[in-house]
Amino acid sequence: MEAELLINVTSDESRVALLESGVVTEFFVERRSRRSLVGNIYKGRVVRVLPGMQAAFVDIGLDRAAFLYVADVIEDLESHFNAHGEQWINGIEEQRSLRSEGTVPIQKLLQEGQEILVQVAKEPLGTKGARVSSHVSLPGQTLVLLPTMDHVGVSRRIESEQERDRLRKVLESIRQPTMGAIVRTAAEGQDESVLRNDIQMLLNLWNSIRERNRVAGAPSLLHSELSLGLRAVRDLCSLGLKRVMVDDEEEQKRIHDVLEPMMALNLPPIEYYDAPEPLFDVHGLEVELSRALQRKVWLRSGGFIVIEQTEALAVVDVNTGRFVGKHNLEDTILKTNLEAVREICYQLRLRNIGGIIIIDFIDMERQVDRQRVLSAIEDGLRTDRSRTSVHHISELGLVEMTRKRTRESLLHVLSEPCPYCEGKGQIRSAVSIASEVMRRLRAEAASGRSSKLVAKVHPQIASLLMDEEHGFLEQIEVMHGTQIQVRSHPEYHVEQYNIVNL
Repeated sequence: MEAELLINVTSDESRVALLESGVVTEFFVERRSRRSLVGNIYKGRVVRVLPGMQAAFVDIGLDRAAFLYVADVIEDLESHFNAHGEQWINGIEEQRSLRSEGTVPIQKLLQEGQEILVQVAKEPLGTKGARVSSHVSLPGQTLVLLPTMDHVGVSRRIESEQERDRLRKVLESIRQPTMGAIVRTAAEGQDESVLRNDIQMLLNLWNSIRERNRVAGAPSLLHSELSLGLRAVRDLCSLGLKRVMVDDEEEQKRIHDVLEPMMALNLPPIEYYDAPEPLFDVHGLEVELSRALQRKVWLRSGGFIVIEQTEALAVVDVNTGRFVGKHNLEDTILKTNLEAVREICYQLRLRNIGGIIIIDFIDMERQVDRQRVLSAIEDGLRTDRSRTSVHHISELGLVEMTRKRTRESLLHVLSEPCPYCEGKGQIRSAVSIASEVMRRLRAEAASGRSSKLVAKVHPQIASLLMDEEHGFLEQIEVMHGTQIQVRSHPEYHVEQYNIVNL
């Protein structure tokens, strides 16, 4: 599968699209005013310990305090090693084991006011602050250094057991005691010297971070992750990128100059795109991105899926739509569900939908059909770089699955809740608003506080009040001796109105 990376840079934002066989499969956007925080390392201060939640809030200098769970807490490795020598190694491993069993309460590990080194693991989402961990990971091209964990791992995408064993032995021989690392997919088939150079570069970075931590006050930023374009090239090189195209000459040079000494492997060609037609327009990406924000996605057969994202979970509903089939109902349902599976797997990746996902397939009577749909989901998710877990299809035709979420979805990045409906997707009907206005007018007229009332409303509401409800307004005027006047205000929202007592 041929892959290429397109990078669009403007004065206020950067956008990156990953194309596989000419089809956009992943999309990233980062604005200058709101750069990604994932991977940043901070010296923070504990502001609150919550024993009931086995968690703590840490001030890292952002608007909202970050959230630190007990399983992500470790003690200061350097001070313990200096104080206890080799005895520390056994002690910290025993404490990690106890903590994994939930027997070490967080109040024994952290106190308010304590300074702690943490790394952002998840972006702030909605009203929640960033999720942080004191287990630091530093990504290189061929491996990820884990300076605070004694763990060795190999990417699950490397399928050959012989190659996995070789890479694990190489890693054991080059890593430092008490430090761990995870081999990335890009390391497959590489010599030991390549991994050794990569880990040395990361060790140098870790030592500089520790030195900054020693002298810095809290809260403060100790290490900032690379910009979006640089991260994308570094992390996606394992896909065998055919080329990288950048429509900004300065960014193209920056990517090459920064990554060339860092990359253990050769960089793909990084080309400057200077044609008059915009880079994303040439590849039809603007249309695809617009489609990725729509609730309804049509299938080629005439069926469609509806994608709803909430704070708690995402729901996907499958419908036959205009597709009526050619043979029998069960075949029509199966064909629609299988077609929907391909589109759903594609949309989850493109939109970066994470967390809990519920898929409501069209009910299937035959167990063999259910199994085919479930197998199709598992096959469709194999190319997804995010970790996924799929459960069986329930009797109601529902599939429960999870997809690891480390950054905001496209919907949250590119849109915001409607200021009128507050994100509900619904507004009250004109008839409901007109009825409410009439109730308010009757209450004000009955109070006897004024002989004249003015209702300032949206033109649609004004039309209803002066036409269909004209008789009701006259009835209020006669009953309470109050003059009522309706004024149309085009600038008003349909739900907005104002009763003025003259």
